[in-house]
Amino acid sequence: MSGERGENTADAPARAARADDPPTRTAQGAQRRTGPRVAAAVASVVLFAAVGVVLAVTTPWNPLPGHVPGGHTAPDPALDFTPAQIERSRAFDAALAPPAYAGLLVGLALVLVLGLTPLGSRFLNRATARLPWWPLRVAAAALALTAVVRLVGLPFDAWSESVLHRYGLSTQPWPSWLTDQLKSLGVTWVIWTVALALLYLLMRRFPRWWWAGAAAGGFLLVVGASFVYPVAVEPLFNKFHSLPAGPLRSELLAMAERDGVPVTDVLVADASRRTTALNAYVSGFGSTRRIVVYDTLLKSAPPEQVESIVAHELGHADNDDVLHGTLIGALAVSGGICLLYLLLTSPRLRRRAGVDGGGLADARSAALVLALVTVAVQVGAPVQNLVSRHIEARADAHSLDLTRDPATFVSMQRELSVRNISDLRPDPVEYVLWRTHPAGPQRIAMARDWARMHGAAEPPPLNRR
Repeated sequence: MSGERGENTADAPARAARADDPPTRTAQGAQRRTGPRVAAAVASVVLFAAVGVVLAVTTPWNPLPGHVPGGHTAPDPALDFTPAQIERSRAFDAALAPPAYAGLLVGLALVLVLGLTPLGSRFLNRATARLPWWPLRVAAAALALTAVVRLVGLPFDAWSESVLHRYGLSTQPWPSWLTDQLKSLGVTWVIWTVALALLYLLMRRFPRWWWAGAAAGGFLLVVGASFVYPVAVEPLFNKFHSLPAGPLRSELLAMAERDGVPVTDVLVADASRRTTALNAYVSGFGSTRRIVVYDTLLKSAPPEQVESIVAHELGHADNDDVLHGTLIGALAVSGGICLLYLLLTSPRLRRRAGVDGGGLADARSAALVLALVTVAVQVGAPVQNLVSRHIEARADAHSLDLTRDPATFVSMQRELSVRNISDLRPDPVEYVLWRTHPAGPQRIAMARDWARMHGAAEPPPLNRR
């Protein structure tokens, strides 16, 4: 009897343990599934909050601080542009709007259909099924997606290009234009292939925690791409040469020295083989930073106007706007990758996309990734444009502070607006969706405010009706 009791007593914990095994394993499995999701959600909130705080603190919401005697000047195109110029601007914008809106809507519809229905996974399955090695399948999926998106968008791009031809802004022959489209497709494919290959590699190695490595890798990838872009991508589309020695080059370099911006060269881009538009820009940071002016600007603008626009670009360099924007963008990408993990691990979303039967690293899910990234970019664009407009306004103020010549600034902005057929009265929706710079009348109004603040002669209206 005692031996029997002893046997039963010894077996009781074992039986209890065996009885508890299924729920214990279930609880542990649930914890293993929910733990990374909770961590990814927290990381996403923290990263996006950090982006919001940085933008709120560092964006120059008032690019021209201080009291303006008599109050701020109201932007008014009629002060500096003729009725014919205003009407030409309106007509040009009206001609460009249909292909822009149609291309946006059709492009979004395409990526959403591919990503959020089984059509995308079936399409990619046919494109990748015969490739034995997963990196090749990823590269093929990236090529298939980028090619079909570019192909569907090509008619709308060609429509826009025809408008530019009609208004005399484009000088590029159609074969050259198509070559540029192929180059752009190639760059897009390389970027997507690298990003997807690294993403799927982490998914394979760290199925539950890949988002942490991908967030860090995404940050580094954005920074690295911004750093090499001026020397790796820009030369694919334009040829560059140093601004020839002469009074203009000497004055520009002397102005940069006065500004405390280390500039050893000013580059000229052969933009005239594509366009008649006037422009200048700064790209890269550190050893790849460059200030570039279009050859169209040098051919048509007097030296003082070139100095005014280069002073604007020096404002970007002085404030490290490219590096600052790159770091904020990289931080947003990191937060987006954490959010991407939550969406890609949603059983309902994966069923909707037709990829619930494969693992996370299945190349067929690339269409779902593209759709989610495209939506994220479109949602973030208005915020990015808002911040960009204020940064551009700060660079305008920097140009005025450096040159002390508001009259030349106003004449330059008018020339830019007329030659580029800029929208003088932007539609509110277009302003939010696409406008990265203040409108010409807004920039001119700031120059008049600056003149009154600094006791300089206020530039008179330029409209000579």
